[in-house]
Amino acid sequence: MDAPKTMEFAHIGKSVIIKGELSGSEDLYVEGQVEGKIELHDNSLTIGPNGQVRANVSGKGVIVQGKLEGNINASERAELKKSAIAVGDIVTRRLLIEDGAYFKGKIDVQREIGKPSVSAASAASSGVAAAAGTGTSTSKSSASDGK
Repeated sequence: MDAPKTMEFAHIGKSVIIKGELSGSEDLYVEGQVEGKIELHDNSLTIGPNGQVRANVSGKGVIVQGKLEGNINASERAELKKSAIAVGDIVTRRLLIEDGAYFKGKIDVQREIGKPSVSAASAASSGVAAAAGTGTSTSKSSASDGK
């Protein structure tokens, strides 16, 4: 289990079903079902392999191992692990899509302040889908996080 690495985190177990809005100031690991909205502005969200989320999610980092139907807004990094099934748009600074992950939606990779922008040609060669974020991607392939 890839639970958050910090000592303070909340865990939603496999048998838990939540409908509504979640917010907090600690990392969150979801193994159950959540429907609604998840906001963890300065913290990370991990949707475990058994997690099923139908919500727009936002946080510092978002890792998807299970199913997500909704948009991701990650201020630092978003990751779709090989077991992920994600349908929705992603807005982030860094993105990792592992080989085998399923993704359908738009990607908007935000530019970090003070760094030169990545051209579409160099982004394509590094494996980043739609560097400008205007394309729709349905993939079972990988993308680089731009390091």
